[in-house]
Amino acid sequence: MNTLTIRSATTADAAALARLAELDSREIPAHPLFVAELGDQLIAAVSARDGAAIADPFTRSADAVELLRRRADQVAARPQPRRRLHLSGHGFRIATW
Repeated sequence: MNTLTIRSATTADAAALARLAELDSREIPAHPLFVAELGDQLIAAVSARDGAAIADPFTRSADAVELLRRRADQVAARPQPRRRLHLSGHGFRIATW
């Protein structure tokens, strides 16, 4: 049984992404990317920026693309911390809450 892993792409994925793009006859989508691995093989990648996808056409990867898009939406919806500039006797500092 193979396990599907969803994770952020790293520089170590460059060759696998190039192979995947070639199989799908597309360009590698804009970074940052989320990728899906089935076992130890990259089967899909989705841009967190615009949702563009590449996938292995010889593998059942449609569900993986959907999961990747959901993950990208989750990350995009995460609220960014609010920052406020404080002036103290020693200069400025940024507070996050």
